Amino acid sequence: MDRVVIENVYPEIDCGKTPIKRVVGGEISVRADIFCDGRDKISASLLYRKEDEDNWKETPMDPLENDRWSGKFTAREMGRYRYSVKAWIDRFATWQRDLEKKYDAGRDVEVELLIGSKHLDEAAGKAEGGDEKLLKEYSRILEKGEGIEEAVRLALSEEVTGLMEKYGEKSSVTTYDKGLPVRVDRRKALFSAWYEMFPRSCSPDPDEHGTFKDCERILPKIADMGFDVLYFPPIHPIGKTNRRGRNNSPQPDSDAPGSPWSIGSEEGGHKSVHPKLGTVEEFEELVEKAESQGLEIALDLTFNCSFDHPYLEEHPEWFEHRPDGSIQFAENPPKEYKDVVPLDFETENWKELWEELKSIVLFWIDKGVKIFRVDNPHTKPFKFWKWLIREVKEEYPETIFLSEAFTRPKVMYKLAKIGFCQSYTYFTWRNTKGELTEYLKELTEDECSEYFRPNFWPNTPDILPEYLQYGGRPAFIIRFILASTLSSNYGIYGPAFELCVDESAPDKEEYEDSEKYEIKNWDRDRPGNIKNVIKRVNRIRKNNPALQSTRNLEFLETDNEKIISYLKATDDDSNIILTVVSLDPHNKRAGWIRVPRGRLNIPDEQPYLVNDLLSGDKYIWDEEWNYVELDPSRMPAHIFEVRSKLRKEKDFDYFI
Repeated sequence: MDRVVIENVYPEIDCGKTPIKRVVGGEISVRADIFCDGRDKISASLLYRKEDEDNWKETPMDPLENDRWSGKFTAREMGRYRYSVKAWIDRFATWQRDLEKKYDAGRDVEVELLIGSKHLDEAAGKAEGGDEKLLKEYSRILEKGEGIEEAVRLALSEEVTGLMEKYGEKSSVTTYDKGLPVRVDRRKALFSAWYEMFPRSCSPDPDEHGTFKDCERILPKIADMGFDVLYFPPIHPIGKTNRRGRNNSPQPDSDAPGSPWSIGSEEGGHKSVHPKLGTVEEFEELVEKAESQGLEIALDLTFNCSFDHPYLEEHPEWFEHRPDGSIQFAENPPKEYKDVVPLDFETENWKELWEELKSIVLFWIDKGVKIFRVDNPHTKPFKFWKWLIREVKEEYPETIFLSEAFTRPKVMYKLAKIGFCQSYTYFTWRNTKGELTEYLKELTEDECSEYFRPNFWPNTPDILPEYLQYGGRPAFIIRFILASTLSSNYGIYGPAFELCVDESAPDKEEYEDSEKYEIKNWDRDRPGNIKNVIKRVNRIRKNNPALQSTRNLEFLETDNEKIISYLKATDDDSNIILTVVSLDPHNKRAGWIRVPRGRLNIPDEQPYLVNDLLSGDKYIWDEEWNYVELDPSRMPAHIFEVRSKLRKEKDFDYFI
């Protein structure tokens, strides 16, 4: 008879159809409602295994309150895992509980000890070696009942309890009817800093097209700022038909380089590189040299074509033809993208198309690329992405796919569910305290936090937000600190960002003279840049594990709506980071922030140290509410390391 009930297992997404996401070394914490009829005690275990393993591993679950149980395991390898819950009537634990109560009440327990002896003897039949001998010996002691106090002590001891947990009878065993999925990625899926750069703009000569060799010269500068992912827009040959000119003009100059997202020409398609950038072999050399600097090259994965792409001649069936015989160009009415041809995923030859697109990914993986930023994935079928990502990650589990999808929330979340490791977000347009708080709580406290990993971008080549257009250098610092400390994954489009470029197209959130349509010659060291701020914050992120997760975010109270404050801490509170940011790039702001002393186990009246990792200043606080001032002309933020216990003289040296 199944007497044990297992319900409300968490996390369980879409009735177990959608995997939760973790990284290697990360814990999977599972909770469930577990109970039975009557007054018998129950025990429970969390089951887990790699998806390709036959046997479950087992770890005990602990009771919380109100029949809620909790257990956890650690994912040690990349790949797919399953987990479930098992529970049973624990006859021996029930007997132990009743024995203790009867003994404490002064009742005769000789018969109870005989019952316990029988439990131990039955368990001995399942044990081997030394455990079998111990159980038989303990059974004999309980059976003889000589020295009741000593026998009771033995029956309730941790040693006997441990042996019976291992070998004791499990009756009415119930196993949850689902093996719930987990996708385990490498750590960079959770913690990364991206830098986007157009290789063609890397030449030191303003009149020359940049090359991969020119990029090598810049690698140390990007690594020195603390980035670990260097992302390139498409590096393939660019079509000439309907090529766009400066500022997206439909009438380009003869020397217009075109948009990198219009892929394909007589020089090749998605498995070729633009001849002015170099060769595939030179790209491979760049990948190796980037790795030596601690950088991984990420490539843009754009599954569309120019009118000059070889696919149009080789596979016309992969494109939509209009009634007049022409091929449909890309559009999002009223916008038209006449230099781009979308692939027709509803073609009858979809299987061949899918296999070819997968071969593109595998081609670049073979060249050393393991990270892909995917352009507009929401315009292609969900089933295609689910298939492609699973196929690739089965062979190359270290591959990371970033979804560039500024789209409807449910669509964005669906892309995460089907396999994308990271995703762009609405952070770019969340500016006020209320907007940021509401959105971040959605990302970190709701169910989506189990499968959706945000990657915060304050700007992109497509987007120059209004906040950056009018806030000057302080606005760039504010948005950078918010992006890099709220989320464990973030990125910037540079050098436009660190140079605080704010010239926008009229009445648009777009760059004037966009680099998408022309080659730039950046003065990366021009006055007013924020490279040192970026370098310092990236170093803070790498030195403080609390900032290497997004789900551990906790907002704090402030009395000023223009000041936002939040806390991040490791599970054991060994690293606590308190960030305070002014949201006003124009004016000085001051206010009080509330530090949750109880949450941080700081006793009342006990002083504690806050060390500003941005400025190096140290403060001793001893109150729950503390005063801060933020001046955008100097630094509009604090990133405090909180030490709940002072380290005697060492922490006071600064003040002497």
